[in-house]
Amino acid sequence: MNEHALKAEDLRERIISDPEFILEDQDVMAALIAANERAMGANIIDLRGIAMERLENRLNRLEDTHRGVIAAAYDNLAGTNQIHRAILRMLEPTDFATFLRDLGGEVADILRVDCVKLVLETHEADAGEAVAQLGDVLITAEPGFIDTYLTMGRNIPVRSVTLRQLAPDSDVIYAEESGWIHSEACLKLDLGAGRLPGMLVLGAEDPHQFKPTQGAELLTFFSGVLERSIRRWLA
Repeated sequence: MNEHALKAEDLRERIISDPEFILEDQDVMAALIAANERAMGANIIDLRGIAMERLENRLNRLEDTHRGVIAAAYDNLAGTNQIHRAILRMLEPTDFATFLRDLGGEVADILRVDCVKLVLETHEADAGEAVAQLGDVLITAEPGFIDTYLTMGRNIPVRSVTLRQLAPDSDVIYAEESGWIHSEACLKLDLGAGRLPGMLVLGAEDPHQFKPTQGAELLTFFSGVLERSIRRWLA
């Protein structure tokens, strides 16, 4: 008993000398409030306790929101740095063949995608032979193909950036990769007056990497830089 009394007295003195020790501990304060409610009995409604409980729940929700906002900010910063690195790498080549090779290589690695395809519409029926010499990143298609691919043949507006989950049926875009690409980001490219449009396709094996609910601001910026780079090569 003496030992128990000494411990209790020591705890009492510590609380009196440093009350913040108790006030800052949510679990201890919750236990004290619960004990106080039990001591008052079941026939008494403690409005102050109810208000404190509601405030505590509200504070917890605010803290969860705060953590969510911070996490989203970090993700956005990481995504911005990723896009900036990809753009810098994309601007380095001094010839078109190297530019295409980097798109399918280091740029794809930086963006963490499994497949990159650049689609250019053309009226030239025999352009395939010349394109084949530039590697498997560049693809040519007949006029109107890009809008049809982006809308999947439906009568809907064509967006500059389309994010979706799918297993593509078109071998024009994915040949050997068609069996394991399950989501894609399609960036429609305006290549200037008098030119047919282009499209950059970023394909991923992960079906959740690109979804319609995701924001597209960074990819829109990346698309704008890519448009200007390709216009330079076409000129």
